[in-house]
Amino acid sequence: MIRVAILGAGIGSQHLAAYRTLPEKFIVEMLVDQDEARAEGLREGDSFTTATDIDAALQRPEIDVVDVCLPPHLHVPVTLRALNAGKHVICEKPLATSMRDVDLMRAAAERAARQVFPVFQYRWGPALARLRMATESGFAGRPQVASVETHWSRGADYYAVPWRGTWAGEQGGAVLGHAIHNHDLITHIMGPVAEVSAMTTTRINPIETEDCAALCFRLQNGALATSSVTLGAAFDETRIRLVFEHLTATSGTSPYAPGSAEWQFATRDPALQQKLDDLLADTPDEPVGFSGFLKEVAAALSKEPNRAVTLSDGAASVALVTAIYHAARTGDRVSLPLESGHPLYEGWQP
Repeated sequence: MIRVAILGAGIGSQHLAAYRTLPEKFIVEMLVDQDEARAEGLREGDSFTTATDIDAALQRPEIDVVDVCLPPHLHVPVTLRALNAGKHVICEKPLATSMRDVDLMRAAAERAARQVFPVFQYRWGPALARLRMATESGFAGRPQVASVETHWSRGADYYAVPWRGTWAGEQGGAVLGHAIHNHDLITHIMGPVAEVSAMTTTRINPIETEDCAALCFRLQNGALATSSVTLGAAFDETRIRLVFEHLTATSGTSPYAPGSAEWQFATRDPALQQKLDDLLADTPDEPVGFSGFLKEVAAALSKEPNRAVTLSDGAASVALVTAIYHAARTGDRVSLPLESGHPLYEGWQP
């Protein structure tokens, strides 16, 4: 059994719900939150202890994994402390807000011989399992183009939390806090980004950070992708379309778990549709969202074959955000990978 301490009872409540679906793999030993009553309110019969001090979790030798569900500006320092305490780390997005901090995490993880798992739960669900079957079997063929819409609604109630909408607290806007999962999904399925062009603006809310963006990516394999982002939509929708040589995959509009909704898989050659349908019908289902993510973490920690999100995946995400902000501010087309001499290597905060 893998013993876990969750730090933060906000998004941590969703992590807790996912741990409950995997009782044969995880035991949540502790839930830490500044508001101990909020932590107690999530108990539902669980036996975990509660605390208000992070050190209470770091000092318990039986805890294997620290799950960081804190505001973004705390992700790096708390992850480093947990690694130095000999814990594996699960860290909510964004993993970090500079490539320098990712390098610090990588060095700390190597010294401690521990793993860091950035949270990208959008990768899991029955529809995504079928999409991977189509691509990994070779049926889909070469990636051609992709488009993603992160069209959500965020207003004054959302930004009433003091750290949100600020560079110091949230560390970024819609590019960092909202579209980051969809961008990870695009690169997870279609491959890494080679070039970025970007425009960002603040049009919806009186905040410091951006709440709209229009982005273009060229992938290393030559495919092209576009991303449209706004927090001023009427309601929350995520829409993804991936076009390959032999098929087009189109998501539903589920905003937070795209793999849970039905996708349409259509072949370019109608004569191949039945073959594709038969292939996808044989795809085993998989847990959605956080449950799927944590199942793979458990496999990785048990040294079993796995699809766990890696520190390298998190580093690629941070590099992509860095390139987006640089491209938006300069008007340049920015090439990846970025080197340590990049102007935003130490962070994109103004």
